[in-house]
Amino acid sequence: MSGTTIQNKTIKELDEVRLVGFRVLCSGDQYVAEIPKASLKLSKRISEIKHVVNAIEQFGAFVVETRTADEDGYWVCVEVEKYEDIPTDMVTLTIPPQKYAVYRHQGSNYKIMDSYQDLHKWIEENNYVRLKNKWHIEKFYDWKDTEKLDVELLDTIE
Repeated sequence: MSGTTIQNKTIKELDEVRLVGFRVLCSGDQYVAEIPKASLKLSKRISEIKHVVNAIEQFGAFVVETRTADEDGYWVCVEVEKYEDIPTDMVTLTIPPQKYAVYRHQGSNYKIMDSYQDLHKWIEENNYVRLKNKWHIEKFYDWKDTEKLDVELLDTIE
């Protein structure tokens, strides 16, 4: 992983990321309620997942402009070193190496779109190109209180 910080925003390149957890699929306005439920469920079942990289971090993953039904939704997961004995009601997701524009959001889940707007404006101002048909990641350091999230927003860029 490499990174350069510019005005509270960072460019990072990540290697392949292997995730295990739950896929949330619902109507758009329901994600703000359903994602926290899936996060709590995952927290309670973390011990069932083998080879977890960091049990106190969760990842969200999504594609902005989906091309197939398999890409629709939001994945609430933990990172694993490798896949082994995945619980039957959980899913795996492998995100290829990618480059991201990164911004740290700390605050309410209802304000997360403001942070995304700020990040998207910065991407455009700095002549980066968003890749809306690729996997985007949210790396959660604290998700238990929806009013006090601590999350890195990783928006995929060229």
